[in-house]
Amino acid sequence: MSAWRGGSIGGRGLYTADVGIQISPSILSADFAHLADEAAAVPTADWLHVDVMDGHFVPNLTLGLPIVESLLKATSTPLDCHLMIEDPDRWAPAYAEAGAGSVTVHAKAASAPVRTLREIRRQGARAGLALNPAEPVEPYADLVGEMDMLLLMTVEPGFGGQRFLDLVLPKIRRAREILDSREASVWLQVDGGVSDETIERAAEAGADVFVAGSAVYGAQDPASAVESLREQARRASNPTT
Repeated sequence: MSAWRGGSIGGRGLYTADVGIQISPSILSADFAHLADEAAAVPTADWLHVDVMDGHFVPNLTLGLPIVESLLKATSTPLDCHLMIEDPDRWAPAYAEAGAGSVTVHAKAASAPVRTLREIRRQGARAGLALNPAEPVEPYADLVGEMDMLLLMTVEPGFGGQRFLDLVLPKIRRAREILDSREASVWLQVDGGVSDETIERAAEAGADVFVAGSAVYGAQDPASAVESLREQARRASNPTT
């Protein structure tokens, strides 16, 4: 379940640093004509993952700030906005200002990542940095103190429904080592191909926040799918419990 609290940055609630396994269903796999209903279908989700694509940084075009603002009015579940866009330095702070709980930008797209991460935080959201499958994590180790979440893409960004890339597993382990060595309260998120067949491998490698699209919204009972994925990840991350 969520660990939401109020009275923090920007006057809005933020998640505590240590909340264990989190599941963030991706509305990219939901019915865009009924987003409020789709949000309500996963009441125990920790986040709703919102993939913002501009048709430039990635070839697909999805939704933008007006839809995010509408969705914020329709659900109490915090929004986890993943910006797959050009010039996130310009656009990311607006998503935080609108009320998103977390805003993630791609390192490859940001011209001034430190400034942008700090501005996201200043506007009251958690700040995330995303890396594509071929991008190594080591060059960004010195930015750990500037972020609240590191997102490792486990597919090439741009489209839902892709197969999980096992080649990213060593990078997840390396990222976990870096975060632990610095005693950083930074969440490690994976996005792409997360399902009941792959979530345990990602959790065992060290991920603790999982974006799941078709595995949730393609299930007959999305709410049960969220809980099933959560339990699988918990078991894999704590094999002795």
